[in-house]
Parts: sequence; C-alpha cells; structure tokens
Amino acid sequence: MAKVEIYVWSTCPYCRRAKELLEAKDVSFTEYDITGDEAARDKMMTRANGRRSVPQIFINNQHIGGCDDIHALEESGKLDQLLAAS
Repeated sequence: MAKVEIYVWSTCPYCRRAKELLEAKDVSFTEYDITGDEAARDKMMTRANGRRSVPQIFINNQHIGGCDDIHALEESGKLDQLLAAS
C-alpha cells in the first residue's frame, strides 16, 4: 500500500476535493492541517519544490502536486499505478 500524505487548510475547497477522491478510492492518507502555521507551510514548501498552494500531495515521498494534478492522474489512469506501488 502506498504512503499518501496531503497538506491542507481546513477551509480549502480544493483540499476537500482532493481528499474526497482519495476517500472514494478507499485510500488511507496522512493529513497535515497547516492552517495558519507558517513553519509547517515552510516545511511543505521545501518538500513541494517551493509551491505554497494547498493541497500538496505526496505518494511514496514523490511530490504529485495539487488537486488538479491528482485529478489529472486519475483521468489518465496513472493514479492507481502510483497507489499500487509501495
């Protein structure tokens, strides 16, 4: 089973949409709520190659990107391959 991590803000609709996709696929994930926490956001930015927007999603420590990126992977059929790898 893949290790999935997602950085979110509590009020972010894109974060909710990305989590809903993962939940619909029955994927367990670690959620980091960085709402208002600049130190946590800096850590996320370091991992996400400088990207400040949320969500930022990682599968097996590989940066996937945000909500649009994970949905694009799903539409192309590549998300399941990433999630199957461990």
